[in-house]
Amino acid sequence: MEIVGSSAMLAGLSPEDGRKFIECGRERRVKKGTLLFHQGEPAEAFFILTEGRLRLTQITPNGDQVILNYFEPGDGVGIIAVLSEINYPAYGEVVKDSAVLCWDRATARQLMLQIPRLTLNGMAMMAGRFARLQKRYQEMATQRVEQRVANTLLRLVRQFGKRVDDGVLIDMVLSRQDLAEMTGTNLFNVSRIISRWEQDGVVRTGRKRVVLLKAHELVQLIEGDS
Repeated sequence: MEIVGSSAMLAGLSPEDGRKFIECGRERRVKKGTLLFHQGEPAEAFFILTEGRLRLTQITPNGDQVILNYFEPGDGVGIIAVLSEINYPAYGEVVKDSAVLCWDRATARQLMLQIPRLTLNGMAMMAGRFARLQKRYQEMATQRVEQRVANTLLRLVRQFGKRVDDGVLIDMVLSRQDLAEMTGTNLFNVSRIISRWEQDGVVRTGRKRVVLLKAHELVQLIEGDS
């Protein structure tokens, strides 16, 4: 109740309406590596993550994989299934053992008719994600690869940052290939950039982990001050 209650989907709901919504959800436990939904299949369900982590990825027409976003407990995924009748635009991959609450489309729509605030919250969630994707598109169109990698690391710090002795750990498994897929470039470019930043003492990497040692230098890079 506490985790799901913090979800943007339940913002502004009365305790009674919040409980009603949660009680209509079906709990599922899902193992790491499970695809919760597939790109291109009919969008039939909405999920709120209650434990673990989920990654949203998309396969482009030429076969490249793009990482769109990561989701934590309390985040809602698949709201498009409720507000429209289109297919899922991406894959929802569980990247660590997780648990979700699930509402099928018919149940969620019925709840929205009974609790109109749910519809407004769902629209706000979609608008926020559209704005974030728009910002990333702008970065892809206007920034150098180095700046895009820096922006991605800073976003991940805000989402998954954990203070350690010498900096901020991005507390998730993060490979250089993952960074390439998040920034619209290739493994060679990311490896070259990260290796140079390691030599300059800006980041430290190891075992698919990244620690930012001098985050301010990445901010200056993005702003064009270096």
